[in-house]
Amino acid sequence: MRRSNRLSTLKTEKNRGGRPRTDATPITVRIYPEMLDWLDAQRARLHPEPSRPEMIRQILESAKDEH
Repeated sequence: MRRSNRLSTLKTEKNRGGRPRTDATPITVRIYPEMLDWLDAQRARLHPEPSRPEMIRQILESAKDEH
């Protein structure tokens, strides 16, 4: 019995994993090792531990609220 090769002819939708698109603008920032160590230490104090981008967003929101 010959096995059909149907999978090669099936069209599959591309997995668009990751965060959904938002109206935010992505930026790239270079951070000195000492600053990154401080950032990671601050993240480690929180539970659940936020990602680096999320921690930076939280710091910016806090600074914005102070002004």
